[in-house]
Amino acid sequence: MTILDDGIELSAVLERPNAERCPLVIVLHGFSSSKEKPHTLASCQAMRDAGFATLRFDLYGHGESGGEFRRHTLYKWISNTLTVADWARKLDFVTDIYLSGHSQGGLVAALVAGMEPDRIKGLILRAPAFMIPTCARQGSMAGYSFDPARIPDEIQLFQGLTLDGNYVRVAQTIHAENAIDRFRGPVLLLHGDEDDIVPLQDSIDASRRYANCQLEIIQGENHHFNQRPETMRKIIREWLMGQTAEG
Repeated sequence: MTILDDGIELSAVLERPNAERCPLVIVLHGFSSSKEKPHTLASCQAMRDAGFATLRFDLYGHGESGGEFRRHTLYKWISNTLTVADWARKLDFVTDIYLSGHSQGGLVAALVAGMEPDRIKGLILRAPAFMIPTCARQGSMAGYSFDPARIPDEIQLFQGLTLDGNYVRVAQTIHAENAIDRFRGPVLLLHGDEDDIVPLQDSIDASRRYANCQLEIIQGENHHFNQRPETMRKIIREWLMGQTAEG
């Protein structure tokens, strides 16, 4: 299906468990990724196994959605997520909305939950990239260094990818700790101890800052959760089943 956000077409897939009414998890992918990555599909399957519907979508400039990759920013991803959440709330079978995100998508999910703490029931964050705003303020982005006070118009990244300087300008204005402090609902935070992209310490720090957080450090797992996928699925499934049991 397609969901429109201010004229931008967002490609989305809605899948339901065998239930007349149920909670729904909106699932966000990471930087330079898409809704069809194996680890994202595996997490969605775990959610449905727990009795939750899933709505995964490609964010601005990624996958099958509209927009240029080089022109995407955290603000645009936030707008996409707010729009998709509003769309999901109109579905007659949905009882509650949860957000889940991986890496940059995890950061955005956390930011949106902080904006809508009264409307988001819970969070599942997988290796959330909380370091992006800090790196932008320090002048570092995916191995590329720059003067944070004189941001270049274009930033060359890995595999020939290019970012507009506005990505950095936007990221510099964001303080994830404010969103963390505002969200009081339950949070599941997963991180692999062999992640070489997003620091494990960032998730440890976030778990201590959240009001109600369960941190799961998966031994032998990397950033893309493709070494111990069954461990990830089991943790997500059991945590969500615990949420429904509690309320």
